[in-house]
Amino acid sequence: MSVISSSLRKEYTQSKLMETDLEPNPFDQFHKWFNDAVSAELPLPNAMTLGTVKQDQTPAARVVLLKELDQRGFVFYTNYESRKSREIIQTGKGAICFYWKSLNRQVRLVGNLEKVSDEVSDKYYQSRSKGSRIGAWASKQSRELESRELLMQQVKSFEEKYNDNDIPRPSFWGGFGLKPEEFEFWEDGDFRLHDRFILKPTDVKNEWIAKRHYP
Repeated sequence: MSVISSSLRKEYTQSKLMETDLEPNPFDQFHKWFNDAVSAELPLPNAMTLGTVKQDQTPAARVVLLKELDQRGFVFYTNYESRKSREIIQTGKGAICFYWKSLNRQVRLVGNLEKVSDEVSDKYYQSRSKGSRIGAWASKQSRELESRELLMQQVKSFEEKYNDNDIPRPSFWGGFGLKPEEFEFWEDGDFRLHDRFILKPTDVKNEWIAKRHYP
């Protein structure tokens, strides 16, 4: 068994994260940290790991991109016939994790996942490049593919079909929104003594309570 070298470890000297530093509303706190990631010009600050699970409890994770954040939750788009979509439809549950390495920060979310409306998916789909819209038609996501040549043949077929015409959104492609039931804000600390706060909603509307947890 190979051992990961301790030389990869790094000690951190940034200021400590205190409860008084957190916004009362975790959505506001997320926006604050997300804007820091954007300002730091990190590559793909909206990249997030999406975790799902099948009914037999087999887990899976993959990276997707956050496209919208509003009352529908954290919204991303995908093929509704993909593995992740099937798992989401089966359980209605999911987890999301953002990790901004250069800022030594992580945000974790757990909650319910639901499809966004057709109108919302249509609007986002039409904002995409022509190549991406064609790609949504050509890709049978998560299914076995005999060769890349076959995929490109399918791309060409749809390019010829739609040519200069409007490209409608496939019924099997659209968005999901995760509505968090729990937020975790995590920041690296010296000697692995990280700062970690978990926020959960109270019985009062729009009120959340933050509790510090052991790292």
